[in-house]
Amino acid sequence: MQAGMLWFDNDKKTTLGTKVKKAAEYYHKKYGRDPNLCMVHPSMLAEKTTEENKIAILPYQPILPGHLWIGIDDSRYKKKV
Repeated sequence: MQAGMLWFDNDKKTTLGTKVKKAAEYYHKKYGRDPNLCMVHPSMLAEKTTEENKIAILPYQPILPGHLWIGIDDSRYKKKV
């Protein structure tokens, strides 16, 4: 993902899945497309990778805890030659 939207939600009572769902809904409303990738700080994940509503959730160390970087995975759309 080369470009995405940074979303902040540091509510300890809200699950990661709910945070991703809210961010995805806002992303769709703002950009008219459904995101398929969300990167979060590794401390926010119980597993190395997970998926929520067809959105892959991956750990990425540079993301600060409480933040989500959500957008479109460009590599899924590149043509293979």
